[in-house]
Amino acid sequence: MSTEQNPARTIVPAAGTVLWRNAAKAQLEVALVHRPRYDDWSLPKGKAEPGETLPECAVRETVEETGFRAVLGRLAGEVAYRLTTGPRAGARKVITYYGGQAIGGRFRPNDEVDELRWLRPEQAAAQLSYDADRAVLDAFTELPAATRTVLLVRHAKAGSRANWPADDDLRPLSRSGQAQADALRRLLPQFGAERVYAADRVRCVQTLQGLADDLGVPVGIERALTEEGYHADPDTAATRLLDIAREHGGTPAICSQGGAIPALIAGFAAESGLLLDEIPCKKGSVWILSFAPDEDRLLAADYLPTALPAPTTPF
Repeated sequence: MSTEQNPARTIVPAAGTVLWRNAAKAQLEVALVHRPRYDDWSLPKGKAEPGETLPECAVRETVEETGFRAVLGRLAGEVAYRLTTGPRAGARKVITYYGGQAIGGRFRPNDEVDELRWLRPEQAAAQLSYDADRAVLDAFTELPAATRTVLLVRHAKAGSRANWPADDDLRPLSRSGQAQADALRRLLPQFGAERVYAADRVRCVQTLQGLADDLGVPVGIERALTEEGYHADPDTAATRLLDIAREHGGTPAICSQGGAIPALIAGFAAESGLLLDEIPCKKGSVWILSFAPDEDRLLAADYLPTALPAPTTPF
């Protein structure tokens, strides 16, 4: 039976944010919205549109419901429940929440949201209508809202090494790899990417070249972050990544290789006491690394296995 014929076997992807700002005296505030249709107070969220990634959905829905543009950070949690009404009754709706820093905007009442409130986290927890939203808020506030984000990307698909006759360093992206690179070009700005770096391999540079072109910045070439560079001197590779993270000028996007990324992350996690069950590293995937604002301690590591849109899929 197809997905369309059996809504009970369908996942409806959605996304939202714990939208935050620092108010007077650096007091953290988060935004709640009131939806007159349901007469509830909730975190801004909504269903993904066709061809849209979850981070893109989170940013768009936040703008639509609050009027504020958000720069995403670490994952804040996930909420899942069955839809009970409408054409997809019985389907499982899964909402992925990200922390989102408000970087400008203005609220205007609309058909979906008639009121927005900026509240301290403890006030917001009391105001929220749903326990699931409270759990997301509580999980988010366990760590600092403001972190230093590094977007660590594995290069996109580049075809078979065996079928490439020239120097492997020069192996370019395949057609499917270019599609992954185009998706990353859309995805990474949602997390505030403003600086671009790549290991000294053509496929790594090509993976982020479109992003660099859009930003009008060069791709910084990082020999220490190739597989060979990492294995020759792991400490230098880790130090270089931390140096990039410390630099000013927005979030860095760094493209490296599958033989370096898991080991780098494992090292940061071990030094920081962060427990990670596994460290996958698919081609075209992204690790959102959240470091403490004033030290080289890894607070969270969130994995996005693909930058391609999330389809409505059976579960």
